[in-house]
Amino acid sequence: MNTQKVLALLLGLLMGLTSSEMTGSSWRDGMTKGKPALRSAGSISFGPEGILFIADAKSASIHAIATGDTEASKASPVKLEAINTKIAGMLGTTADEILIKDIAVNPISKHTYLSVSRGRGPSAIPVIVRVEDKDKLIVLDFNHVENSTAILPDAPEDKLVGQGRRSSNKRLESITDIAFLDDRVLIAGLSNEEFASTLRGIPFPFKSVEKGTRVEIYHGAHGRFETKSPVRTFVPINIGTEPHLLAAYTCTPLVQIPLKSIEPDAQIIGKTIAELGNRNRPLDMIVYNKEDNVFLLMANSSRGIMKINAQSIESFDKIEKRVEGGQSAGLPYETINSWKGVVQLDQLDDQHAILLVRADNGSLDLVSRPLP
Repeated sequence: MNTQKVLALLLGLLMGLTSSEMTGSSWRDGMTKGKPALRSAGSISFGPEGILFIADAKSASIHAIATGDTEASKASPVKLEAINTKIAGMLGTTADEILIKDIAVNPISKHTYLSVSRGRGPSAIPVIVRVEDKDKLIVLDFNHVENSTAILPDAPEDKLVGQGRRSSNKRLESITDIAFLDDRVLIAGLSNEEFASTLRGIPFPFKSVEKGTRVEIYHGAHGRFETKSPVRTFVPINIGTEPHLLAAYTCTPLVQIPLKSIEPDAQIIGKTIAELGNRNRPLDMIVYNKEDNVFLLMANSSRGIMKINAQSIESFDKIEKRVEGGQSAGLPYETINSWKGVVQLDQLDDQHAILLVRADNGSLDLVSRPLP
């Protein structure tokens, strides 16, 4: 996930360019030319100057890649059916061996990028694919690119724990979503601390990486405070006059966290402002403006696309009591019933979203649609 999002990225771009002009520095400071040591590709997000940030959970790293995709362009309608099959053909494999982990729109060129895994399991190969000219797919060549890497110092150990269906490798959740804002890469995931749920903001260009911020939340569906479940997806958003993160967790609390509270080695308690129903996993979120209102769109594993009016978030009290029977509470939402099967989304321009949609036949389609 990122965590994107285009509105926040554009804000970061504008503010970042101002900072760069004042200091005479470059967003590519510290980058070297060569091939990044990319072991996996999960969430992706754009920063300034066409720089793509790639979450590499296997190596607990964030890779910054200067794509060179910096020619400004207007968004074009997108309709690519069975894009997973098309990508598989380019990579010499079958559609069932392709996993699309995330999508992100370059706010400059309006090209859509896809984070892809060729194969499954530890031998899977990470690939980044770019969509150009409505239906042209390009696999990015990372052999000779400007890049830099930030390695998380407190990631979980890379090992399988438990047996059978209950086994897990916490390293694969060291990074669950990312976004870029102002001059920081914002990261959600798990650490090796007792309070494992972690948020962090790594200054960019990368120089050093400190321990993350440990996060505790009240989980309405479970009726208790929790510290071990990671944020699944988040978006930066202004609430009042202050920048915040809205973070969604499995089963499905929505939590408000002031950006200024995300400091190295700190411990915070987020404000749960909505319980959106149990037995559900949030997949992706975007925030956008329409008709003088701020809206949040959230894709979910079992509850469709939720549209939330975020204009009045300040007026909602925090949830501190159990929410029984899979019910919702706090900030209300409506379901966009016409948007079925959405597994990833990003904002394409002021009027449109780009969606990765699972069709009835199981294939994945990449389509643009007007924002609801």
